[in-house]
Amino acid sequence: MKILVINSGSSSLKFKLFDMKKKLSLISGIVEEIGQDISNVKIVYGKKKIENRLKIKNISEALRAMQKFLEKSGMIDSFEELCGIGHRVVHGGGRFISPVVIDRDVEIEIEKLIPLAPLHNGANLDGIRSMRHLSKETPQVAVFDTAFHSSMPNYAYIYALDYSIYERDGIRRYGFHGTSHSFVLKKAMKFLKKESLNAITIHLGNGSSMCAISNSKCIDTSMGFTPLEGLVMGSRSGDIDSAILIYLAKKYALSFDELDEMLNKKSGLKGICGKSDMREIHKLASLGDLKAKLAIDIFTYRIKKYIGAYIAVIGKVDCLVFTGGIGENDYRSRCKILNNMKHLGIELDIDKNKEMTSGIREISNIDSKIKILVIPTDEELEIAMQTYLELKLLI
Repeated sequence: MKILVINSGSSSLKFKLFDMKKKLSLISGIVEEIGQDISNVKIVYGKKKIENRLKIKNISEALRAMQKFLEKSGMIDSFEELCGIGHRVVHGGGRFISPVVIDRDVEIEIEKLIPLAPLHNGANLDGIRSMRHLSKETPQVAVFDTAFHSSMPNYAYIYALDYSIYERDGIRRYGFHGTSHSFVLKKAMKFLKKESLNAITIHLGNGSSMCAISNSKCIDTSMGFTPLEGLVMGSRSGDIDSAILIYLAKKYALSFDELDEMLNKKSGLKGICGKSDMREIHKLASLGDLKAKLAIDIFTYRIKKYIGAYIAVIGKVDCLVFTGGIGENDYRSRCKILNNMKHLGIELDIDKNKEMTSGIREISNIDSKIKILVIPTDEELEIAMQTYLELKLLI
């Protein structure tokens, strides 16, 4: 019983093939720089790593290349033996609050949502349509980044703008990284042997977000109408005074595209110190770079503020969960975030925090009222599991 997970972007394609009986990844790959003169292809299965450089014009050609690699690996003979294909779709709007088997009507609805995620939904849809041509009989399922956050109450997702803007244009908080937050929540429940959890999940990477969870349901999240809102990120600003944009646009005659590029590609950690990779920033800080130190301070301070806010809205919190590239691996940032939070029931074990072991680990000390967990995320496995469940194949 095999599920193929596909994440098609505007210039890249990621994929993973899973054996659902064992919940095991059989082969994974990425095709980068699609549409350029030469595209990079990387495939990993078992202990083998294959890298190739090909000319790939579009997503359709990337999927055909993927098909050849999958068949050559011996993992599948053809797509027809797949139980299903799961697609990451970034934006489900208010329409899609759970995974859905894809048909023509679903495709039309995803297309209507392209204005809400112009860089993502169109590319996701290209992947869906191209796969249908390659494998007409295999059922396809859309799993939405926004779906996990659909349980938020309206007072958490409606912005204090003219209400007609929400009614007319669907402008509201949607939240993203939903598959990651959902995955680590389930892992935390199993680890702590609880059927329901009050938790704060903290996904930290180049893109970062947090989620307030009550009784295993999302009640608030840091990302908003787009992934720009919330925490400080690699090159995204996160929360700012929106009047700043009006001020800068008037003073320097900036276009909408220039403002968009500034907020999404030239802000965040990169805007402060010139680097977006936290590993490089820590190295610079250790050498005395003041801007690197400031970037770390701003990054960790914002997360600390959100933790306090989410404790206030949740009430009794069972655990904090760190995940994502930074959340899982950067003990220095975790230490800085959680420093001096004993008054909130959060006490970090410094030695456990520094341990670099694989799998789930608890890093809170014995006196901490709130458990602190580090849980590696696996968004592709979560998509595979949701696809499997939607197709009613999982026993």
